This record gives sequence, structure tokens and C-alpha cells, in this order.
Amino acid sequence: MSPVSRQRHRPRSQARAGRIAGPDPGCGLGLRKDHYDDILASRPAVDFFEIITENYLGAGGVPWHHLERIRADYPIVMHGVSLSIGGTDPLDRAYLGAVRELAARLDAPWVSDHLCWTGVGGRNLHDLLPVPLTEAALDHVVARVGIAQDLLGRRLVLENVSSYVRFTEADMTEWEFLAALAERADCLLLLDVNNVYVNAVNHGFDPYAYLAGIPRGRVQQFHLAGHTNHGAYIIDTHDEPVVSAVWELFGAAVARFGPVPALLERDDNIPLLPVLLEELAQMRQLCAVAHPREDAA
Repeated sequence: MSPVSRQRHRPRSQARAGRIAGPDPGCGLGLRKDHYDDILASRPAVDFFEIITENYLGAGGVPWHHLERIRADYPIVMHGVSLSIGGTDPLDRAYLGAVRELAARLDAPWVSDHLCWTGVGGRNLHDLLPVPLTEAALDHVVARVGIAQDLLGRRLVLENVSSYVRFTEADMTEWEFLAALAERADCLLLLDVNNVYVNAVNHGFDPYAYLAGIPRGRVQQFHLAGHTNHGAYIIDTHDEPVVSAVWELFGAAVARFGPVPALLERDDNIPLLPVLLEELAQMRQLCAVAHPREDAA
């Protein structure tokens, strides 16, 4: 594709390189209703919480009541599952307006979603489906990120998703696609370390090469989670503790990208809060080893 056609798809807002200010460094948890009461009662040592955006749109009711009390003591970042930035349906402007309003109400440092498509023809498949790794798909997503960022009034943070099949046609690797998207759209990345590992196993590439291919200044946040290993393939289930191979990869990610805010996710088989806090302590220790604080005793 010619440089002229590439420029045509470049978003209007440019030259904003650098991470968004927020919990830095910080280790956070995904906020789940199972833990509302324990968080409010014990005020655990968590640097920030991340909400699923869609659970709090049209804020009101019991979830909002708890969120208001929790955000009085903790920063809240937003993580969506419905943007469908890689889809072909027009972007939902009403949805993006609601996301913008919620972000302002929460004073959210950043808003993230997934590099994926979630449906077609107005039908939501309720899954995070991978985009083709082609030049045409890259142009398409870059243009849509520009629209989304203009409507949100802020840079978008996009997460790499887990995948279980590959499209026949591909012009680049997954990490090359992410790197090009971040630079051309001037967006930031949420690097899910577990998803890197899952895809490396499922598709037979080196996860450390993936990390090396992502530009340092574009990673705004890390995710870690557990998965289910079926031997020949891995499913990203978020219902188990983080495995040792993912912890090792996370250590390499922290060493490469610096003290980036990191978050532990658990979406099913959710344990008691103290169990997750033990995992969070392991995350915090790896961050401290890679980047010790100057004021540490």
C-alpha cells in the first residue's frame, strides 16, 4: 500500500506518545461483585481496581453504589468488551458516548478494550474474535481507532486477545500488527501476558520474540490471568491461578517495559479475596525485583 493511502487513514490526533499518568507503578485487581464487601471492610493493599465497563454503563443500582464507595479510596480504570474495533459494522456512537461519560464520572486514568471484533450485521456474538493480520485489516482498524479516540476524547488502550485459529492470509506477525497499530493510530497497548503465552503455545511462536517486537513506550498496562491447558492447546479461561511459565514471561515483560501498571484478572471460579491478594503479592514482588524503588528500605 502506498504512503499516500496510509496517510489517508491516519487519525487526526497525533504526536501524543508516552503512557497515560496513573497508578505508577501499581498492581491491581479486577473488581468483581464477589469481593465488594471484603474490599469495603478491609481496604486491602491494592493500587487500583479495573472494572468491566459494560457492568456500570447507565450508572445506578447496587453495583454503582459499591463502586462509588470503592473509588473513594482507589483509582478505577475501565476495561470494555463491546467496542468491536476490528469489526465491519459502524462504531456504536451512543455506546462510545456512554463510555466517555462514565470515564469522566469516575475520573478514570484510561479506558481499554480489545483488539478484536465481536459480531457482524448488528449481532453480538459475545466473544473476542481475532482480526486478520493483513495490511488491509490494519488500515481498517487504524481508521476506526481514530474515530473512537475522537469520540472518547482520549487515547484508547487496546489489548491483545487469545486466539485458537489463524486466518489463511497473513502479512505480518501478531506483534508486528500491534506495533504498527500503536504507532499509526497513536493508541496505547494493554499487553496481556497470559494471552501472549496462550497464543504462543496454540500457534507455535516464541513468546519472548513477541515481547521484543512491541515498542516500549506504547504499553500502558499488563494483564495476568490463569488458563486451562488441554495439552495440544490452551484456552484462556481466567478461572485458575497464573502458571509458572506465565509468571516467568511476566518477569521478562516487566524487565523490558518498565514499571507498567499490572493487573490480575479472575472471572470464574473466583476465590476469596485473600487468595487473590497472595497472587497479587507475587506480582508485586516480580515488579520490585525488576525495578526496585529508590526509596525502598
